[in-house]
Amino acid sequence: MKAIGAGLIAALALAGAAAAADPVTAKEAKKALFAPVKGEVVIMPEANLPEDQAKTLQLVGATQVYYGAIAMSPEDGLLTEATVVAANYHNVAAASVAALADCNAKKKGKADCVVAAIIQPKGWKDRGFQLSSDATAAVAACAAKNEKATDCAVAVTN
Repeated sequence: MKAIGAGLIAALALAGAAAAADPVTAKEAKKALFAPVKGEVVIMPEANLPEDQAKTLQLVGATQVYYGAIAMSPEDGLLTEATVVAANYHNVAAASVAALADCNAKKKGKADCVVAAIIQPKGWKDRGFQLSSDATAAVAACAAKNEKATDCAVAVTN
């Protein structure tokens, strides 16, 4: 990401939140954000997937941007309409809620859907602030317009 002017503020308002999160300075955002690229896929052990299905999820998830989740119905199986990908959220938790809700609405079996995989930036670790891949790209684009910008702001909601 290019250098971001000291006055850049990136405000994150999570879905359903009554108010926007505390502002984050450009320096804090630059340090915390990952490059806006495709994510890496982490298969969740609770999905109990055979190796061939885990590889399929790896391939599908690798085409998605972070943060994301892939939910499936344990009774219906992986290759059904109920298997859902939710991507480009500001965190895995929000993506998981969306994927599970969509999966549970489409499943035919009685058991609740499970998150079979998550999509996150390569080498992810909690840095105290995160945005979706597209929102991260917007922050970079804003800064790229004027490297010394002091009045550039990006407001993001899910």
